[in-house]
Amino acid sequence: MEAILTDPAGAVIGLDFDGTLSPIVADPASAVIHPDAPAVLAELGRHVMAVAIVTGRPVATALELGRGLEAVPGLVVLGHYGFERWEGGRVSAPPPPAGVPRARADLPLLLDSLGLDGVTVEDKGRAVAVHTRRSPDPEGALAVLRDPLAKLAEKHGLVVEPGRMVLELRPPGMDKGHALSMFLAERDARSVLFAGDDLGDLAAFDAVRASGLPGVTVCSGSAEVTALAERADIVVDGPEGVIALLRELSSAFSR
Repeated sequence: MEAILTDPAGAVIGLDFDGTLSPIVADPASAVIHPDAPAVLAELGRHVMAVAIVTGRPVATALELGRGLEAVPGLVVLGHYGFERWEGGRVSAPPPPAGVPRARADLPLLLDSLGLDGVTVEDKGRAVAVHTRRSPDPEGALAVLRDPLAKLAEKHGLVVEPGRMVLELRPPGMDKGHALSMFLAERDARSVLFAGDDLGDLAAFDAVRASGLPGVTVCSGSAEVTALAERADIVVDGPEGVIALLRELSSAFSR
């Protein structure tokens, strides 16, 4: 933290979206960014090397749910775990993998055969997520789904990414750690902070430590996931706590 405060121009601030900048909700489509986040990030962006949002969401969805983020100076959004990139109003991405639409087409029949209530499917374009938060027994539904979804993923050359009441099928070869590592190297960063809330953010925590840079890992704490809190340098109370921490950083830079 001292390195970030004394040399903000060399710092990369990396942030997850859902559960970190946006509260977790039952319907992912209805998620909205914390109302103070765009202004706080805009002020932060005036001081640091870069603000990077690293998310499993498609870039377009993250920007739609995070209205006002486009005004953050120097913002980069690494969507789909880094497969997509938004910067300066432009999106770059490789073609979507063929395995994702094939797995998506198989899912309705698979879910019907398991007889699970309240399980929903989210089409992410380059990934497909199966949510159990609306199920009468979310944890039980996850347990039932794990093996069948693992087999479905293997069939179509995908991997399963577990999360908070969700199992996501996505292409292999990229995760938040890989995406963050490449971004730090690209920018020749001198320090890094990364904040996240879910199991997919553990790879980014590992990347912070593997970078060899002065780094800080922040957990947006919740009762649903404890693994991040055990690994984090700082634990705050959900998105509200993340925004408060970033606001303090901005104030320190201004002073």
